[in-house]
Amino acid sequence: MKYDIIADNIIQWLKAYSKKSKTDGFVIGISGGIDSALTSTLCASTGLPTICIDMPIMQNKNEVNRASNHIKWLQKKFNNVIHKSIDLNNVFNSFKNTVDQKNDKNNFLSLANSRSRLRMTTLYYFAGINNCLVAGTGNKVEDFGIGFYTKYGDGGVDISPIADLNKTDVFEISKKLGVLNEIVKAKPTDGLWDDGRTDEDQIGATYKELEWAMQQKNLNKKLIDFTGREKEVFQILKKFNKQNLHKMNPIPIYKVPEDLK
Repeated sequence: MKYDIIADNIIQWLKAYSKKSKTDGFVIGISGGIDSALTSTLCASTGLPTICIDMPIMQNKNEVNRASNHIKWLQKKFNNVIHKSIDLNNVFNSFKNTVDQKNDKNNFLSLANSRSRLRMTTLYYFAGINNCLVAGTGNKVEDFGIGFYTKYGDGGVDISPIADLNKTDVFEISKKLGVLNEIVKAKPTDGLWDDGRTDEDQIGATYKELEWAMQQKNLNKKLIDFTGREKEVFQILKKFNKQNLHKMNPIPIYKVPEDLK
């Protein structure tokens, strides 16, 4: 792939979309991971105001440090980058103590997703008062392969600059643009759990394996076409894709029959 040209095309596309929508710039949540690092770098490269917000909620210290270091790097490189640090720990704890809790798996997952939704609310607050677009940080595997994001959380965005890039592409373009090595080398994580689990821990496969499985699915391959680890990975993709279709498909709408109108 021609990564230099792709990066420049995305930057020009971002500028054109902002102009068309009559907005002034972009708001991005910075997690300390590669996806938000690349998205914020591309947005900053437009020359438009780029508000980078880190929003810790009982966050792993390494993630917090990487996010901080990335924003410092961006501000040295671009004079249009604005940094805001919004500590959401008290907000989250207040929410958690207010809602009815049950000590089971569903409760833990719901609370994890609530972190993402609190962050989305924060991003849209700052987007609203600054006339900016919320830039999404989801890549192709997460957004269209396995639906690995929170509905109305990190999935709630105005524009998705890297959603047609595989994770491999994200890493390669990030290297081209000089993103900090500590971020490039870090294991991907969604940052929604206290135990620091990685994406691979949750999914059971690497992004490279999932990219392969997506290619096979696009070729209309079936489970019976594979054995061993390939079969296992293909099964993982199919499972996540099926259970998360409600995120990727349009919201169902009841249509009133013509004879009832």
